Amino acid sequence: MGSRGNTRQRIQDVALDLFVEQGYEKTSLREIAEKLDVTKAALYYHFKTKEDILISLFHDLSAPIDEVIAWGQGRPRSLETKTEVLRRYSEALRGAAPLFRFMQENQGTVRELSVGENFKDRMLLLLDLVRAPDASLTDQVRCFSALFTMHAGSFALKDAEGDFEDKRKAVLEVAIDLMTQAHLEAGAGRQDPTGQVRTSRRGPSGTASG
Repeated sequence: MGSRGNTRQRIQDVALDLFVEQGYEKTSLREIAEKLDVTKAALYYHFKTKEDILISLFHDLSAPIDEVIAWGQGRPRSLETKTEVLRRYSEALRGAAPLFRFMQENQGTVRELSVGENFKDRMLLLLDLVRAPDASLTDQVRCFSALFTMHAGSFALKDAEGDFEDKRKAVLEVAIDLMTQAHLEAGAGRQDPTGQVRTSRRGPSGTASG
Protein backbone atom coordinates (compact mmCIF):
# COMPACT_ATOMS: atom_id res chain seq x y z
CA MET A 1 0.00 0.00 0.00
CA GLY A 2 2.85 2.35 0.90
CA SER A 3 4.56 1.96 -2.48
CA ARG A 4 1.27 2.68 -4.27
CA GLY A 5 1.01 5.96 -2.37
CA ASN A 6 4.63 6.82 -3.16
CA THR A 7 4.19 6.12 -6.87
CA ARG A 8 1.07 8.27 -6.98
CA GLN A 9 2.93 11.13 -5.31
CA ARG A 10 5.94 10.76 -7.62
CA ILE A 11 3.61 10.97 -10.64
CA GLN A 12 2.01 14.13 -9.19
CA ASP A 13 5.40 15.75 -8.47
CA VAL A 14 6.90 14.99 -11.88
CA ALA A 15 3.71 15.97 -13.75
CA LEU A 16 3.50 19.27 -11.88
CA ASP A 17 7.17 20.02 -12.64
CA LEU A 18 6.48 19.46 -16.35
CA PHE A 19 3.21 21.44 -16.25
CA VAL A 20 5.09 24.39 -14.71
CA GLU A 21 8.18 24.12 -16.95
CA GLN A 22 6.53 23.71 -20.34
CA GLY A 23 2.83 24.39 -19.78
CA TYR A 24 -0.09 22.04 -19.18
CA GLU A 25 -1.23 21.89 -22.82
CA LYS A 26 2.23 20.92 -24.11
CA THR A 27 2.73 18.09 -21.61
CA SER A 28 1.64 14.55 -22.53
CA LEU A 29 1.12 11.45 -20.39
CA ARG A 30 3.88 9.79 -22.43
CA GLU A 31 6.37 12.48 -21.37
CA ILE A 32 5.35 12.10 -17.73
CA ALA A 33 5.84 8.31 -17.96
CA GLU A 34 9.26 8.75 -19.65
CA LYS A 35 10.45 11.21 -17.01
CA LEU A 36 9.37 8.76 -14.30
CA ASP A 37 10.92 5.85 -16.20
CA VAL A 38 7.70 3.82 -16.00
CA THR A 39 5.41 2.38 -18.68
CA LYS A 40 2.30 4.20 -19.76
CA ALA A 41 0.31 1.25 -18.39
CA ALA A 42 1.85 1.79 -14.95
CA LEU A 43 0.82 5.43 -15.15
CA TYR A 44 -2.73 4.47 -16.20
CA TYR A 45 -3.01 2.35 -13.07
CA HIS A 46 -3.07 5.59 -11.06
CA PHE A 47 -4.30 8.23 -13.51
CA LYS A 48 -6.18 7.81 -16.80
CA THR A 49 -5.63 11.40 -18.03
CA LYS A 50 -3.48 14.39 -17.18
CA GLU A 51 -6.72 16.11 -16.04
CA ASP A 52 -6.98 13.38 -13.40
CA ILE A 53 -3.48 14.23 -12.19
CA LEU A 54 -4.24 17.94 -11.97
CA ILE A 55 -7.57 17.37 -10.19
CA SER A 56 -5.83 15.06 -7.69
CA LEU A 57 -3.24 17.79 -6.93
CA PHE A 58 -5.98 20.31 -6.13
CA HIS A 59 -7.92 17.71 -4.16
CA ASP A 60 -4.87 16.90 -2.00
CA LEU A 61 -4.32 20.62 -1.33
CA SER A 62 -8.02 21.21 -0.61
CA ALA A 63 -8.37 18.62 2.17
CA PRO A 64 -6.16 20.45 4.76
CA ILE A 65 -7.66 23.81 3.70
CA ASP A 66 -11.15 22.43 4.38
CA GLU A 67 -9.99 21.48 7.88
CA VAL A 68 -8.82 25.06 8.50
CA ILE A 69 -12.18 26.44 7.29
CA ALA A 70 -14.18 24.00 9.45
CA TRP A 71 -12.06 24.92 12.50
CA GLY A 72 -12.51 28.66 11.96
CA GLN A 73 -16.25 28.53 11.25
CA GLY A 74 -16.95 27.13 14.70
CA ARG A 75 -15.26 29.98 16.55
CA PRO A 76 -15.91 33.68 17.28
CA ARG A 77 -14.29 36.15 14.87
CA SER A 78 -11.74 37.36 17.40
CA LEU A 79 -8.24 38.53 16.49
CA GLU A 80 -6.89 35.33 18.10
CA THR A 81 -9.12 33.15 15.91
CA LYS A 82 -8.17 35.03 12.74
CA THR A 83 -4.46 34.79 13.58
CA GLU A 84 -4.77 31.05 14.20
CA VAL A 85 -6.68 30.62 10.89
CA LEU A 86 -3.74 32.20 9.04
CA ARG A 87 -1.22 30.09 10.99
CA ARG A 88 -3.11 26.89 10.16
CA TYR A 89 -3.51 27.98 6.54
CA SER A 90 0.24 28.56 6.32
CA GLU A 91 0.78 24.97 7.50
CA ALA A 92 -1.79 23.67 4.98
CA LEU A 93 0.11 25.39 2.16
CA ARG A 94 3.43 23.66 2.86
CA GLY A 95 4.71 22.32 -0.45
CA ALA A 96 1.98 24.08 -2.44
CA ALA A 97 4.29 26.68 -4.05
CA PRO A 98 4.65 24.78 -7.37
CA LEU A 99 0.86 24.45 -7.62
CA PHE A 100 0.38 28.21 -7.10
CA ARG A 101 3.03 28.88 -9.73
CA PHE A 102 1.15 26.53 -12.06
CA MET A 103 -2.12 28.41 -11.39
CA GLN A 104 -0.40 31.72 -12.13
CA GLU A 105 1.04 30.54 -15.44
CA ASN A 106 -1.85 28.34 -16.67
CA GLN A 107 -4.87 30.45 -15.79
CA GLY A 108 -6.80 29.35 -18.87
CA THR A 109 -6.50 25.67 -17.94
CA VAL A 110 -7.44 26.35 -14.32
CA ARG A 111 -10.55 28.21 -15.52
CA GLU A 112 -11.57 25.43 -17.92
CA LEU A 113 -11.37 22.70 -15.28
CA SER A 114 -13.66 22.77 -12.26
CA VAL A 115 -10.63 22.90 -9.94
CA GLY A 116 -10.30 26.66 -10.41
CA GLU A 117 -13.84 27.33 -9.25
CA ASN A 118 -13.55 24.96 -6.29
CA PHE A 119 -10.37 26.66 -5.15
CA LYS A 120 -11.92 30.12 -5.54
CA ASP A 121 -14.89 29.03 -3.38
CA ARG A 122 -12.48 28.01 -0.61
CA MET A 123 -10.65 31.34 -0.86
CA LEU A 124 -13.97 33.19 -0.37
CA LEU A 125 -14.73 31.08 2.72
CA LEU A 126 -11.28 31.85 4.14
CA LEU A 127 -11.75 35.53 3.36
CA ASP A 128 -15.01 35.51 5.32
CA LEU A 129 -13.14 34.07 8.32
CA VAL A 130 -10.50 36.83 8.45
CA ARG A 131 -12.44 39.97 7.50
CA ALA A 132 -15.13 41.83 9.44
CA PRO A 133 -18.65 41.63 7.96
CA ASP A 134 -18.77 45.45 7.74
CA ALA A 135 -15.14 45.89 6.62
CA SER A 136 -14.35 48.99 4.56
CA LEU A 137 -13.08 48.48 1.03
CA THR A 138 -9.53 49.22 2.20
CA ASP A 139 -9.78 46.58 4.93
CA GLN A 140 -11.23 44.06 2.49
CA VAL A 141 -8.19 44.67 0.28
CA ARG A 142 -5.93 44.13 3.31
CA CYS A 143 -7.57 40.77 4.08
CA PHE A 144 -7.49 39.65 0.45
CA SER A 145 -3.83 40.74 0.26
CA ALA A 146 -3.04 38.69 3.37
CA LEU A 147 -4.23 35.52 1.63
CA PHE A 148 -2.60 36.46 -1.67
CA THR A 149 0.70 37.13 0.13
CA MET A 150 0.61 33.56 1.45
CA HIS A 151 -0.03 32.16 -2.02
CA ALA A 152 2.51 34.24 -3.91
CA GLY A 153 5.13 34.67 -1.19
CA SER A 154 6.41 31.11 -1.19
CA PHE A 155 7.39 31.01 -4.87
CA ALA A 156 8.20 34.73 -5.16
CA LEU A 157 10.88 34.28 -2.49
CA LYS A 158 12.32 31.05 -3.86
CA ASP A 159 15.55 32.79 -4.97
CA ALA A 160 15.88 34.92 -1.82
CA GLU A 161 18.42 34.13 0.89
CA GLY A 162 17.30 31.98 3.80
CA ASP A 163 15.74 28.57 4.24
CA PHE A 164 12.14 27.62 3.49
CA GLU A 165 10.94 27.80 7.08
CA ASP A 166 12.31 31.33 7.60
CA LYS A 167 10.58 32.48 4.41
CA ARG A 168 7.31 30.81 5.41
CA LYS A 169 7.38 32.58 8.78
CA ALA A 170 8.22 35.95 7.16
CA VAL A 171 5.29 35.58 4.73
CA LEU A 172 2.98 34.57 7.59
CA GLU A 173 4.09 37.57 9.67
CA VAL A 174 3.23 39.99 6.85
CA ALA A 175 -0.15 38.28 6.30
CA ILE A 176 -0.97 38.53 10.02
CA ASP A 177 0.08 42.22 10.05
CA LEU A 178 -2.31 43.01 7.18
CA MET A 179 -5.20 41.10 8.75
CA THR A 180 -4.55 42.62 12.21
CA GLN A 181 -4.59 46.16 10.81
CA ALA A 182 -7.95 45.45 9.11
CA HIS A 183 -9.35 43.91 12.30
CA LEU A 184 -8.29 46.86 14.49
CA GLU A 185 -9.55 49.44 11.98
CA ALA A 186 -12.94 47.70 11.83
CA GLY A 187 -13.09 47.60 15.65
CA ALA A 188 -12.24 51.29 15.93
CA GLY A 189 -14.90 52.13 13.37
CA ARG A 190 -17.57 50.25 15.34
CA GLN A 191 -16.63 51.97 18.61
CA ASP A 192 -16.93 55.49 17.14
CA PRO A 193 -20.62 56.34 16.59
CA THR A 194 -19.70 58.99 14.00
CA GLY A 195 -18.02 56.30 11.91
CA GLN A 196 -14.73 58.23 11.95
CA VAL A 197 -11.90 55.92 12.85
CA ARG A 198 -9.35 58.59 13.71
CA THR A 199 -9.90 61.42 16.18
CA SER A 200 -7.46 63.65 14.27
CA ARG A 201 -7.27 63.85 10.52
CA ARG A 202 -4.55 65.56 8.51
CA GLY A 203 -5.61 68.35 6.20
CA PRO A 204 -3.96 69.00 2.82
CA SER A 205 -1.31 71.21 4.43
CA GLY A 206 -0.37 68.50 6.93
CA THR A 207 -2.05 70.29 9.85
CA ALA A 208 -4.56 68.43 11.99
CA SER A 209 -8.19 69.11 11.15
CA GLY A 210 -11.45 68.04 12.84
